[in-house]
Amino acid sequence: MSFRKVNFCTKLSGLIFCLMFTNCSNQKELDSFKLETVMEDLVNKDNPGVLLNISSPAKGILYNGSKGYSDVKNGVKLKPNQIFRIASVTKTFVAATILRLWEDGEIRLDDPVGKYISQEHRRILKEGGYDPSQIKIYHLLTHSSGMAEHTTSHKFSLEFMKTHHVWTRTEQINDLIKYAKPVGEIGEKFSYSDSGYVLLGEIIEKVTGESMGDAIQTQLQLSKLGLKDTRMEEFNGDNSPRRIHQYNSNVDSYDFHPSLDYYGGGGLLSTTSDLSCFFLALFENKVFSKQSTLETMLRTVNYNSKQKMDYRMGIWKTEINGVEAYTHSGFWGTQVVYIPSIETAIAVNYSQHWPGKGNAPILEDVLKIIMKK
Repeated sequence: MSFRKVNFCTKLSGLIFCLMFTNCSNQKELDSFKLETVMEDLVNKDNPGVLLNISSPAKGILYNGSKGYSDVKNGVKLKPNQIFRIASVTKTFVAATILRLWEDGEIRLDDPVGKYISQEHRRILKEGGYDPSQIKIYHLLTHSSGMAEHTTSHKFSLEFMKTHHVWTRTEQINDLIKYAKPVGEIGEKFSYSDSGYVLLGEIIEKVTGESMGDAIQTQLQLSKLGLKDTRMEEFNGDNSPRRIHQYNSNVDSYDFHPSLDYYGGGGLLSTTSDLSCFFLALFENKVFSKQSTLETMLRTVNYNSKQKMDYRMGIWKTEINGVEAYTHSGFWGTQVVYIPSIETAIAVNYSQHWPGKGNAPILEDVLKIIMKK
């Protein structure tokens, strides 16, 4: 598999984004009015705001827009360059960091996780029916370890509703084995597990000697790629005016301690423009030293039966309007996609997660507009 290099994102990192394409050269054909209307239609009492970025070097498109409110309580309008919790989209960055370490020979994907995690965590996993000497890094990356999900436990739901509960990585691993059982044999099937990525975060820290957030910055060279606003949230929270208020059942994300989703399954703050920038860089082969590493990341995982999601390593394959795309989404309402056929990245953030499962509904409308250009 190969993707043409277009050297787009880093060149544009310092430009002011065009909100209306009628004012931008070579972009008159895009119906920006329709994009504005699509976003406007999404804003309601259950979704107070939406952020949208489209970055398409092949089509000459660079769009960064917003509608609605950043802070409903105080009536503060949402701006295009505001930051937000990207939740599980962090997994794409975590997986890419692991693969960079693999490229450099620091780890092997078939290394047992027990080689890198703490003695305490090895003990906890064994007590819960997991064998850290048999579960490989590869299994964690692809959610094929047989590991359950600590966030589905009754205890997590109770603590989640308390909002200000402060979590540790060890507590989350403890809850994995205390409140859930293994979902299958190693390599048997796909089963999404934040807990697996919590362990990957620990592996990153063990190998690099840095915090996970610092290691992501260093290994992926985010600044060099043009990402200026992607970083780990401060442990006690980022309450700066640039961070938007996101909602779950209309409860403000500011009331949820960052440690709820912090250790690898989530943890990063970003913007829609940074997320599009990263996905473009990833598929332009600017993140890894070798194109074969991207191919490894995107390689199909083979099982004996059809799985509910075509998950690769920190990213999955989907379709939007019948068009192939690679994507990841996050709990608070974030999704970023890359569409190889038109070399286009789209990032969107709903202030409150869209109803139902699957892709963010706005993506279908946005892709229709893009394809007409």
